[in-house]
Amino acid sequence: MVPRQSTSLPVRSIQVARVLAAAGVAGQVRELADATRTAAEAASALGCDVGAIANSLVFISDDEAVMVLTSGRHKVDTTALAARWGRGELRRASPEQVRQATGQAIGGVAPVGHPRALPTVVDTALADYAQVWAAAGTPRTVFPTTTSELVRLTGGLLLPVSS
Repeated sequence: MVPRQSTSLPVRSIQVARVLAAAGVAGQVRELADATRTAAEAASALGCDVGAIANSLVFISDDEAVMVLTSGRHKVDTTALAARWGRGELRRASPEQVRQATGQAIGGVAPVGHPRALPTVVDTALADYAQVWAAAGTPRTVFPTTTSELVRLTGGLLLPVSS
């Protein structure tokens, strides 16, 4: 299934597209025919390696929401990452906490377009790919980007997130 650019994107994705355009990002938000709530579903729909999917995961640490953009090829080692990042324990945010922090639902959380910027880590494993794909505010919308662009867009730190 090839992604198609939509002229009538969902409201959340329009917000993300505006942030990307204002930041000078060349990649366009695209709407997929089906929802892609998992990295494996997104990779299949886009015809790319699962590792090229930048999962936007929200955690709670030190009483605030934080974001981890991780490669779809592995899981976050929360203990190791908290130590590398110099933060307290990382606990997975509830669906309600995710929506409150980002304005977006789990399965479609974009790295940007939130009510306020979240402290962010970008997984070093994403740098293995010339192009990565990130969600654009809904489970059916994505945009192409690069690891360095994700770091710039989010003001994030580039750190390994797995053991």
